[in-house]
Amino acid sequence: MYHMALLSVSDKTGIVSLAKVLHEHGIKILSTGGTANLLCQHDIPVLPISTYTGFPEIMGGRVKTLHPKVFGGILARRHLSGDMKDLEAIGGKPIDIVAVNLYPFEKMAEKGLTEDQILEYIDIGGVSLIRAAAKNYKDVVVLIEPTDYEIVMDYISQNKKIPLKIRKELALKAFKRTYLYDKVIYETLASYSL
Repeated sequence: MYHMALLSVSDKTGIVSLAKVLHEHGIKILSTGGTANLLCQHDIPVLPISTYTGFPEIMGGRVKTLHPKVFGGILARRHLSGDMKDLEAIGGKPIDIVAVNLYPFEKMAEKGLTEDQILEYIDIGGVSLIRAAAKNYKDVVVLIEPTDYEIVMDYISQNKKIPLKIRKELALKAFKRTYLYDKVIYETLASYSL
């Protein structure tokens, strides 16, 4: 049913509980940096993104998940043989669950940082992962808030597929989050004079 999940969160609330349920039900976990370290501390097996893609994080962590094996795994439409053949051709696997939350740009914007400092808190990979998973909600579950983990854990614990209605609600929530995130970025950057 579900085979692989990508977990990469700034807010680590509830992520260990989610990961435990995923692992207990045979779902392989891909993860990045701090999330991977936390899960390993709790003896939850993790496949680092860099191991999966064959490419290290670069530019001080600015680029870590932006890779065809990751995005192909999320965006592949499972019912289209062409998508699945393309994914197989690059050595990718379907990614069925994406749990991502974003760098705390809003909180940092309130701290009076310089423009160069605030630019470092704009999440690129996270937003891209969220949008990709939400776009393909018919095949992928997107989780952006720890409060949504419980419902997914319940379905997985019962070996049931998350209903399409819930997947679409989660996708809409994800699109709303990225919209509001970009709005705050726009308003913050517009406030700096040239």
